[in-house]
Amino acid sequence: MSKHDGRIYLVTGASRGIGYATALRLAAQGGHVIATARTQGGLEDLDDAIKAVGGQCTLVPMDIKDFDGIDRLGKVIHERYGRLDGLFANAAMLGDIVLLPHTSPTIFENVMSINVTANFRLIRSMDGLLRKSDAGRVVFVTSSVAQSHRAYWGAYAASKAALEAMSNIYAEEVAITKIKVNLLDPGGTRTAMRAKAMPGEDPKDLPSPDDVAKLAEEMLSAEYGETRGLVRFREWSA
Repeated sequence: MSKHDGRIYLVTGASRGIGYATALRLAAQGGHVIATARTQGGLEDLDDAIKAVGGQCTLVPMDIKDFDGIDRLGKVIHERYGRLDGLFANAAMLGDIVLLPHTSPTIFENVMSINVTANFRLIRSMDGLLRKSDAGRVVFVTSSVAQSHRAYWGAYAASKAALEAMSNIYAEEVAITKIKVNLLDPGGTRTAMRAKAMPGEDPKDLPSPDDVAKLAEEMLSAEYGETRGLVRFREWSA
């Protein structure tokens, strides 16, 4: 029996990269994955891959900035399953790597909406469902720039710093429950976002999304007992 058998997971940004790989791993080990993303084609590819390994998933094409849609999704999960065992909040937007004064206000607002506000809305909508689980697990994906405050990464770094603060606050607030809340820093990974941020980098030198998904899958398991942690993939895999 797999450790994820019968468990219900919500994965955002599931159409590619780390979200796709994590959703596939969870489903391959018996979890039912509710997969959300904007890209219909990527979700359909995920569905095919999950079926090929004998798993199950529910596809939810949606823009994570549809905050009322997040509330509706929470209601559907409540009606269909009555609980949520794990949330992998992976969806994110990089924005532009430019001087902060040169950042487009529209880009800045979109980065904050996707990387911060959407995750707040997920917490708000999924908290009651996570409390119904015997071992609710929440993993937010962060970045080293949240703490290094590197030049040119203004919008993205600020959004990830806010996300880390929000994650730690939520972890404190649910400390007396069975919910565990943690941050995962994948570092440089062979994804489209990384290629946009570092176009001159050789992707072959980077870990694959599936490598990082092994850590995400572990952190989402009922056996994972840490909370308010920040796990860096490179340290975990060393």
